[in-house]
Amino acid sequence: MPADHTAAATAHGFDPDRLSRIERGLQPYVDEGRIPGFQFVLARDGDIVHEAVSGHRVLETRAPVTPDTIWRIYSMTKPITSVAAMMLWEEGAFELDDPVSRFIPSFGDLQVYARGSSKNALTVAATEPIRIRHLLTHTSGLTYGFHHTHPVDAMYREAGFEWGTPRGLDLAACCDAWAALPLLFQPGAEWNYSVATDVLGRVVEVASGETLDAFFARRILGPLGMADTGFGAPEADHGRLAALYVPDPQTGRATRSEMGDAALRRPRCLSGGGGLVSTAADYHRFAQLLLGDGAFDGVRLLGSRTARYLRTNHLPGGADLQAVGRPLFAETTFAGVGFGLGVQVLLDPVAFLVPSSPGEFGWGGAASTVFWVDPVDRITMVFLTQLLPSSTYPLRSRLRQLVQQALVD
Repeated sequence: MPADHTAAATAHGFDPDRLSRIERGLQPYVDEGRIPGFQFVLARDGDIVHEAVSGHRVLETRAPVTPDTIWRIYSMTKPITSVAAMMLWEEGAFELDDPVSRFIPSFGDLQVYARGSSKNALTVAATEPIRIRHLLTHTSGLTYGFHHTHPVDAMYREAGFEWGTPRGLDLAACCDAWAALPLLFQPGAEWNYSVATDVLGRVVEVASGETLDAFFARRILGPLGMADTGFGAPEADHGRLAALYVPDPQTGRATRSEMGDAALRRPRCLSGGGGLVSTAADYHRFAQLLLGDGAFDGVRLLGSRTARYLRTNHLPGGADLQAVGRPLFAETTFAGVGFGLGVQVLLDPVAFLVPSSPGEFGWGGAASTVFWVDPVDRITMVFLTQLLPSSTYPLRSRLRQLVQQALVD
């Protein structure tokens, strides 16, 4: 079971009794069978002030969540890929304004959707190339097949891209397939959650000369001591891997999903947008790197200015997602939230409806996972569970309420 952090909580400005509301607020989801279990780690100034585990990593065998449980983090992979890209940027591998076609030639002749159905779409030529910065900020015009709101989304699904990738295609082949599909809009014109970070992962591969898993292991995961993070859990660790669940449409109870089996092996397509598994301890270390402006535990991966630039709002005119984002699913709400280089950035706590600090940043994953870093109050939070999709329950807003009300300094 997690250690007792009462003394640390008090020393760091948290009320331990109020922190206990976190478990009480989340436990009904477990007791009612809506999520299988969860793990939670809260820290301030790098010191853990509260952690909790509850429920089961595998409901069918009653295997409990333990501190070393391995979880699919899906889109919480994206900030790691963004850090990888900015490490290469610091080394002069590219400029943020460079066309993606410099690294992936198939992106050199792009078409943009104008009108029509997925079967008979009229397109026009792109007037602007997709640039590296467009990938980092989700302003590329790419999309996801699971959005189900636009003819181009349907084209992605028809090409085999919805919650995964077609069998046999590696990352390079997937990028070529996406480049052959129309963009939703001219690059840079809007914000749309998409496969952009997967394409960014391919840029990392080409620019570094390494596969994405090799680059991650050598340059990020190894130096940070993230030994349990990777593309799929090795066979020796299958017993620690949590199962994946979806809500039953009739009862709302968590029901086993076969999609989770993909994490039992290294995937053919190394998805920088959603392919990693990790542990709470590992991702806590990554969050400390971001809190430390690119350095943690004697390791520096980014310069401090680069790290701060990553968590700066890059949306046009300083706007929030409500103003420039398509009203589709993303791993965040849109009001009062901007977007940096791979992370959401809180601009307006009033519009966000939670008294968090302006400048708080982070992201979530499709299985209802989430993390955030508050550089003002020096807080990090990692929450892991395995319920897909993340829009099923308001876990993220509930977590912010529960954390913020426990601060009394």
